[in-house]
Amino acid sequence: MSCTTSQAFLEALREGGVEYVFANLGSDHPGIVEAYARARAEDRAEALPELVICPHESVAFSAAQGYAQVTGRAQAVLVHVDCGTQNIGGMLHNAAKGRVPVLVFAGASPFTQDGELTGSRNEFIQWIQDVHDQRGIVRGYTKYDNEIRTGHNVKTVVGRALQIAHSEPAGPVYLVGAREVMESEVPCQDPVRPIPIAPAALAPQVVDRLAEALREAENPLVVTSYLGRDPEAVPVLVQLCERLAMPVLESVPMRVNFPADHPLHLGFQWNTTEPDPVLATADVVLVLGSDVPWIPLSNRPRAGARIFVVDVDPLKEQMPLWHVPAECFARADPRTALHQLVERIGEQPDAGRLARVTAEHRRRTGEYAALEHPDGDTITPEYLLACLRDAIDDDTLVLTEAISSYQAVGRHLRRNRPGSLIGSGGGSLGWHAGAAIGAKLADPGRTVVSVVGDGSYLFGVPSSAHWVARRYGAPTLTVVLDNRGWKSPKLSTLGVHPHGTAAERDDFNVSFEPEADLPGIATAAGGAWGRTVRHPDELKEALAEALAAVGGGRSAVLSVHLPPVQASR
Repeated sequence: MSCTTSQAFLEALREGGVEYVFANLGSDHPGIVEAYARARAEDRAEALPELVICPHESVAFSAAQGYAQVTGRAQAVLVHVDCGTQNIGGMLHNAAKGRVPVLVFAGASPFTQDGELTGSRNEFIQWIQDVHDQRGIVRGYTKYDNEIRTGHNVKTVVGRALQIAHSEPAGPVYLVGAREVMESEVPCQDPVRPIPIAPAALAPQVVDRLAEALREAENPLVVTSYLGRDPEAVPVLVQLCERLAMPVLESVPMRVNFPADHPLHLGFQWNTTEPDPVLATADVVLVLGSDVPWIPLSNRPRAGARIFVVDVDPLKEQMPLWHVPAECFARADPRTALHQLVERIGEQPDAGRLARVTAEHRRRTGEYAALEHPDGDTITPEYLLACLRDAIDDDTLVLTEAISSYQAVGRHLRRNRPGSLIGSGGGSLGWHAGAAIGAKLADPGRTVVSVVGDGSYLFGVPSSAHWVARRYGAPTLTVVLDNRGWKSPKLSTLGVHPHGTAAERDDFNVSFEPEADLPGIATAAGGAWGRTVRHPDELKEALAEALAAVGGGRSAVLSVHLPPVQASR
């Protein structure tokens, strides 16, 4: 028996664990379209991944990323030659920096023009989109790129791509295939089962050295950012910390890395401008899964502190400038390394240190709680997040893309359950819009809530995202922290020019006035429930209404007015 390369390609994805292909179709995909049509006509659609049509590529990519962040399994993204490839650029950055497996397939312009082969050029755009190095567009962000040159080994190529994508450090991969190749008839092929590399452990001498340093420390500390990519690693970290009465500081966290209400949790840091006492007094620091454990200019460990780095990517080879003054760098799976340390250290809690850390935890929590109220008739981020915290349960999945309010999200939502909070992992905005769809498809029974700034909301192409959510039955709640502007560029400018002319004149070019109807975009495009809240007395009722709408199968967007980032000009 034979089939087309396109059919074999789609079968290989499904055999490799891909449930969904998030697609933005183009002139390079007739073979894919035909393969799906034939599969449905022949009652074998279950042999292929389900096709999800996305009117914008960034939504498609972030949906695949969100699904993989929840399940750990790569999904596929289908984009249109060079133009579609460039439209996923920012989201590709997020998956690369967040170590999330995603497989991207893009067609390539046909390589014949006189009808020599099926799929030869027949549209003017195929000359315009023929570029020198299409794969080079993404090479700085992918773990692997390749061209499907023949359908005879397409399942081998797909299997290798998925194996590399899932192997730590995980990340996106990119394949291209010209129309003539994707249309060609090839013999049926056996499935290829992509098996990622096994988790790496610490060398015995590293375990001994690190365990001894932690045991002998007066003020040991763990700094982590994305340990919670593996939710099962979190309770092992809790176990190790409880054995040593060792506190945890989350730096730029994109996951639940340690329960926020645990007495050994000592807070969150992002662009912290002042030294954190817990970091400044630590004599042994274990950096466990972190790219930015601190910002040296403003907040670093004390001089002479012993620093150990344990990570799936301890050298940060894709970051040209990166340095942590550690005495030991070890490449290991964090959960595996933690199990080794727990077994090696045994039970030796320090009652005095536990009391001190617990008291500091309570002090910080009390300090945060004192901020959780409106400022007269003005809703503050702290009050909004406290109200949201009370409105959702521990199992709710929160997507955070609040940017200038990232630290407030950590302090005031205080997520405790591993796997109940995720961020993009990178710096390209708009991830939440598609990621919420992917997360909901991955776990349909779970409530999904995105907490975003108004800038992030607009970056997410909400008209496209909410249409997709409606079509595929993936309702979620989006809570917009709406300060009618870009606060982050203002903060960046103040960080360099605190007394400059921009500060003196409040002239930052960051206002979004006149205000857009943010919920109205979702209502028009996706039939979503939408409301804008301007007064504190409206907030709790509006949150309850929005969550009820989502529970009833309808997406919801709640825009909450915060103090404006800049006076209207």
